[in-house]
Amino acid sequence: MEIRAIGAAERVPLSLPVQAYAFQATPPNAELVKALEGRQRFYAGNLTLVAEEDGDPVAQADGLPMRQNVRGTVYPMAGVAGVATLPRVRRRGYARALVNELLDRMRDSGHAVAALYPFRASFYQRFGFVGLPATRTVTFPPAALAGLLRADLPGEVTMAPAADGYAAYRAVTERVLAQRHGFSVLPDFRAVELKETGSRWIVTAWAGGEPVAATTYRITGYGGVMAADDLLAVSPLGRALLLRFFATHTDQVAQVEVRTSADELPELWATDLTAVTTAEVSFPASGAPMARVLHLPSLEGIRAGRDRVTVEVIGDRFIAGGYLLDGTSGALEVTRATVGPAAATLTAAGLSALVYGVLDPEDIALRGLGDIPAEPAAKLCTLFPRQVPYLYARF
Repeated sequence: MEIRAIGAAERVPLSLPVQAYAFQATPPNAELVKALEGRQRFYAGNLTLVAEEDGDPVAQADGLPMRQNVRGTVYPMAGVAGVATLPRVRRRGYARALVNELLDRMRDSGHAVAALYPFRASFYQRFGFVGLPATRTVTFPPAALAGLLRADLPGEVTMAPAADGYAAYRAVTERVLAQRHGFSVLPDFRAVELKETGSRWIVTAWAGGEPVAATTYRITGYGGVMAADDLLAVSPLGRALLLRFFATHTDQVAQVEVRTSADELPELWATDLTAVTTAEVSFPASGAPMARVLHLPSLEGIRAGRDRVTVEVIGDRFIAGGYLLDGTSGALEVTRATVGPAAATLTAAGLSALVYGVLDPEDIALRGLGDIPAEPAAKLCTLFPRQVPYLYARF
């Protein structure tokens, strides 16, 4: 087996057949192949690795140069996608080798963290990834928001095809990125696919001349469903303006479906709102996202609680070793600890769970992701308070 990076011109003949077999109906018809080939321009900036046997590509993986907010600071993030192997080489370590090589290269190019959507969470936990919350889908009749039609809200909404509304939508994602823990955005070369495919409307809420909320959506038909994607808002006013826009469809659609972050409380959006909120996690197609720390010293400066503790990260090729984690200034300081035993022992997944705020020390110990005595557990709780990350981007 040989692993090598390929350029954009090689994606169609080398990586696309492997991806198509793994992730599409197969054998593909000519129309599907043409559509997949047409989308390759949106992947031109990826780091694409292929594994070859005797010169034939049998496995592949992609790394996307993305950005993510980690406790208030935005970092380069490696988005891992398209990990696929042909049946004849499965369970022979090809996927493991590709993921390790991909993460090596992305870390060496300055990516402090990584995220992905797993085909099996337990597989990626061994690479140091920990689960993040899945988004929720909220379903409700638009008539339940009728009260907002009479509300005097200081703002307006605009509706446009994706090609025309894209710039404002992208501006909203950038504003949410700056303020929302865990939020990630696709690189420009990939995000522009929304603009060019034209399969969605974009509605944007404005206040004070600035875009304060946006979502993309389509309508399945008269009396059908208004199917919206993520409801992105930088303020309660922005959210209310979008909800009022949904209400204007009362006599057109029976239901509105919209995605939200895991900590959103739709039952409080309006008085008498009837809604069903669901989250689906299944494998291999609908796994909840996962993330990990690739380079711990790069996270110096994130918001942290005022305490300090030594930890040892074990069994990881990227961040193994001893560290002094110091948040006494209100911002994390990371120093390599080389003297004396650490107060707590963590796997990379356990350390990532603390940084992303998804598990507390007791959870980590119960899950077998670390050995944390009571005193350092209390310090780690102070250093890394629980937070709900919202990955947003899908890749």
